[in-house]
Amino acid sequence: MAETATLYPIHGGGTPTALAIQVKSLMDEKGMTITELAKAINYSRPALSQYLSGKYPSDPTEIEQAITAFIVANGGEVAATSERVNEPLAKPGFIESRDATAIIGACQACQEFTGLGIVVGKSGFGKTYTLKYYAKLPKVAYIECDDTMGQRDLVKAIEKALGLPISYGTIWERVNGIREFFNVNPGYLLIIDEADKLVSKYSQKKMEILRSIFDQSDVGLIIAGEPKLEAQIKSYITRFANRVDFYVSLKGLTPDEVRRFLASYNFDEEAIQEMIVRATNPKNGCFRLLDRTLNNVLRRLKVLGEGAGSTTVITADLIAKASNMMML
Repeated sequence: MAETATLYPIHGGGTPTALAIQVKSLMDEKGMTITELAKAINYSRPALSQYLSGKYPSDPTEIEQAITAFIVANGGEVAATSERVNEPLAKPGFIESRDATAIIGACQACQEFTGLGIVVGKSGFGKTYTLKYYAKLPKVAYIECDDTMGQRDLVKAIEKALGLPISYGTIWERVNGIREFFNVNPGYLLIIDEADKLVSKYSQKKMEILRSIFDQSDVGLIIAGEPKLEAQIKSYITRFANRVDFYVSLKGLTPDEVRRFLASYNFDEEAIQEMIVRATNPKNGCFRLLDRTLNNVLRRLKVLGEGAGSTTVITADLIAKASNMMML
């Protein structure tokens, strides 16, 4: 009797077992469809399709026994069923760290209750990554500011994010059009990222535009930036500070979160410790450095050839060689 597979998490779109690959090869030889095979092994077509694509959500013991019996009945020999092929390495998806969870919670609350939220965190902590992730949801408009942005630029960016026609009226007329849009279409969240670049001790007019939109519209608002944003608001824009409903200060990744982020890779313990240091050390550790290092490791493995896949052991030496061109 062949080995039975344990339940595997779906990763990278699903990875077929050696048994799935073997039976698909037999199907090709016989010119069989999935429907015909499902009928032959007395299983539903959807369940068989999920198993063959590596996305079977339940205990696969019974379906693997049925497939094994079919292969044996057709003169084949069955190898270990639970063995996965060495799939190419790919970047992990969104990581639900404590910081990301706090940001998303603030966004949800502000959107639902038309509140004002402030998110502050050091550069590289994953603030922008998480805000952009949330901005994929319906009725969320995301703006990323920079130092060169003037009042008209800010208004134009909001109009563009909302899909409004670009107006050439006065700033007041255009801001009024934005307010009208939000009042006619309730339930929106407006995210202003890198907002610390809009504030100085000499001018707060751009922030006052945002305050007027929030005060006179049915819209939630998230203002995000580096830690100095909090001091800027408290010092120069007190009318903003006393309206804040939700406040999030990012803390950075924990060692356990780094391990979770890298769980789909075969790092040895020394390499894991190196990645943890890069993500959490108080001098320059952050999510961005972790992500850049991982990108370079994946590039290095790609250069090594097609043999580099999910079973490839990633060592501290490999990390060092992959990081030669990085400024740490």
